[in-house]
Amino acid sequence: MKGRLLVLIGLVAAIVAALTAAGLAGAASGNKLGAQLRGSNERPAAPASNRGSVEITLKAGKVCWEFSVTRIDGKPNAAHIHKGRPRAAGPVFIPLGTTYKRQGCTSASASKINAVRANPSGFYVNIHNAKHLAGAMRGQLGMHA
Repeated sequence: MKGRLLVLIGLVAAIVAALTAAGLAGAASGNKLGAQLRGSNERPAAPASNRGSVEITLKAGKVCWEFSVTRIDGKPNAAHIHKGRPRAAGPVFIPLGTTYKRQGCTSASASKINAVRANPSGFYVNIHNAKHLAGAMRGQLGMHA
């Protein structure tokens, strides 16, 4: 009986170790991304006092997000992942819902998810509002700790 218990404990420990390693491998492969959002990063620039952050999670067929907005000069009405370098406006690549939500998930093709995962700094996230139709705050994506 004691031997079976030790085998069971060893098996549970091995499963926990494998799941932990899989989680770390997933994080290392770019499943969690983040950005510091600033109004001054927008083109054209919005007020520098507009600030926030976003965490993006890439999953099979889904992109999930969670925004934390510190200050914005108007009610947010949309958010997107855009393709583009810093200081350059780019096209919407993945809409984060049809209207602004602080958190949620949306469907995206594997090719779009893989493109963001492969080169996060080639994409930025921004939040739009009625005062700043081009964007009220923005930040380039990068690996999230």
